[in-house]
Amino acid sequence: MSLYFDNAATTVHKPSVVAKRVAEVLSADSFGNPSRGAHLYSLRAYQVVEETREAIKKLFHATEGYEVAFTNNATVALNEVLKGIIRPGDHVITTSWEHNSVLRPLYQLEQAGAQLDFVTSETSTGCLNYQEFEEKVRPETKVVVCNHASNVTGNVLDLERVKAFCKKYDLLLVLDISQTAGVLSIDLGDEEIAAVCFTGHKSLYGPQGTGGVCVRKDIVVEPVLTGGDGMRSFSKTQPKEFPTLLEAGTANVPGIAGLGAAVQWGLENPAPAQEIVGRYFIKRLQELPNISVYGDMNQQRVNVFSLNIADADSALVSDLLWEDYEIATRSGYHCAPLMHEALGTAARGTVRFSFSRFTTQEEIDQVVQALSEVAGRK
Repeated sequence: MSLYFDNAATTVHKPSVVAKRVAEVLSADSFGNPSRGAHLYSLRAYQVVEETREAIKKLFHATEGYEVAFTNNATVALNEVLKGIIRPGDHVITTSWEHNSVLRPLYQLEQAGAQLDFVTSETSTGCLNYQEFEEKVRPETKVVVCNHASNVTGNVLDLERVKAFCKKYDLLLVLDISQTAGVLSIDLGDEEIAAVCFTGHKSLYGPQGTGGVCVRKDIVVEPVLTGGDGMRSFSKTQPKEFPTLLEAGTANVPGIAGLGAAVQWGLENPAPAQEIVGRYFIKRLQELPNISVYGDMNQQRVNVFSLNIADADSALVSDLLWEDYEIATRSGYHCAPLMHEALGTAARGTVRFSFSRFTTQEEIDQVVQALSEVAGRK
């Protein structure tokens, strides 16, 4: 039986209610196009979308000052938010933790006249050099964009410190919560975060192709995608109200229904203390020779662990784990080039293990045994 430890990319073990709900919407002959008619088929679809919207607001403790807009993943959500609020001349502070879903939109905006600065990381732990936020702020600074948790090291952002910095300088804070939604508590109750961008297919345990943004309603966002909204057909511009502003075109109703079922399941079945499995993994790894683990193991973290064996290429190790042991991992650079540059792993990447709420200590024991055997080949 194969073991799957690539949950930071997507979770494959979903609650059974997710597939059931998607199938219901696709097979019930009852769900039409939301906001595209006053008939029952359209209204049923609209109800599904709105129920999911409310479940996500509840999950993130969002006040009435926020609205949820659906996209097909966090990448689209980040593109819509960043390109919708950053203008030529604006200064943006971001970090070396970021995924390409943040970096590439920012590089595009830089080409259009925006200015970027990066908070660097410590080589030894991958932790951010937080003092650099103060060093890099300017009068024209408008936005701070941060990854809530690194998808390479598993390190978690000191969010309260960053929020305090943004409040001090009246900056918009955009948070990429791809690795933390469904794992850590996301609390928007103080309304100090401008937007959180999430994806459904990781630790929310929803379908692939789902995600979105929970955005503060007072933020001025220019729409990146424009098109039909089903209501104001004679308007030449996209409606300015959320969520319609960010939801041009037909919604992915089956996917959103599955996401809603997953979120509701998570609300009703709080995740067990997932750090127990992570701590056990680190303890077992300490028994092995020639293993380098990257990240800060003494602070709050998510269950994402990157490692290397001696001087072996990460792709080779990952291939051996799959071919000889049917253990699925992710090797390489994880779409986070600056993080690998900071860690000194740009030449060979790392082997990433990422666990879900369904990962057991027995599975960890199997992994450690396999790593021991692979390391013994060196």
